[in-house]
Amino acid sequence: MEDAAWKGEIAVDSYKRGILLACAGTVFFGTSPVLTRLAGGLPVGEIAFFRMFFGALFILIASRAAGVSLSLERQDVSKFLIYGLITSFHFLFYIGSVMYTTIAHSLSLVYTAPIMITVLTAVLLKEKIPAYKYIGIIIVILGIIILAGFEPVLTRSMILGDIMALISALCLALYSVAGRKERNNYPLLKYVFWVYFLSAIFLLFWALPHFALPGTFKQWGALLLLGLLPTTLGHTLYNAGIRYIHPTYANLISTQEVTGGVVLGLLILGEVPSKNSIIGILVMFAGLFMVLIEKSDQNKLKIREENLHR
Repeated sequence: MEDAAWKGEIAVDSYKRGILLACAGTVFFGTSPVLTRLAGGLPVGEIAFFRMFFGALFILIASRAAGVSLSLERQDVSKFLIYGLITSFHFLFYIGSVMYTTIAHSLSLVYTAPIMITVLTAVLLKEKIPAYKYIGIIIVILGIIILAGFEPVLTRSMILGDIMALISALCLALYSVAGRKERNNYPLLKYVFWVYFLSAIFLLFWALPHFALPGTFKQWGALLLLGLLPTTLGHTLYNAGIRYIHPTYANLISTQEVTGGVVLGLLILGEVPSKNSIIGILVMFAGLFMVLIEKSDQNKLKIREENLHR
């Protein structure tokens, strides 16, 4: 009986740890829009390349300090090449979607990723979530749609951008499922280093045709911070989180980078959020509450049931 209770407490603690890690990662995700704006004047492919390159560099420094080996077995190279390619596609297609469609369409479609993650995780990893959790997921996505001010007005250009946003969402879902799949196979720093570094290599090929070194300290500073905050800290904490909780929950939490972006936009750029933004944020929080709090309660219920059976 005591052993069951102890195991149950570990499960709850792991769940809470995953939630906290994903929340911390999301705080750093929220710096991305402002820092990208501050790096303005550079080609988008180049911004994405430097972001991932500096992220890999910071992870390299951290791994050396922690004494973590980054050596990769030959048989693992092809797998990480795929992971790096998927990650680079997520950034490229997201940036491309913003260029061809509205930010509202792009955000609303990219953040359909939690549904894709739920399906892919169930099919590929055999990890399912209770059916009633889908209500909370849909509410979160509805909040994003309200916040973004989504309007169903389409042109040929917008359709192309919308397709890019959906591809970006799929790549984000695959990226999340990969991180969950490999959680027991590689140390965290080793895993994220190779994903970031190989992603940067792929992005460099896209950036080369219009490549130009940043010309101001402001641009260099923004690029360094993009590598440090939303990438080294944000994505690494996100990947740490999905080692403890279902990637759908971590990804739903990460949607709140939109909220963080709105807050930072107000504090740093003086952009006052609209009524839609405020309502959308509140709706998203309601959806998150439905998904995350009930999960914690269900864990506690399982512990009680285990104790009764013992």
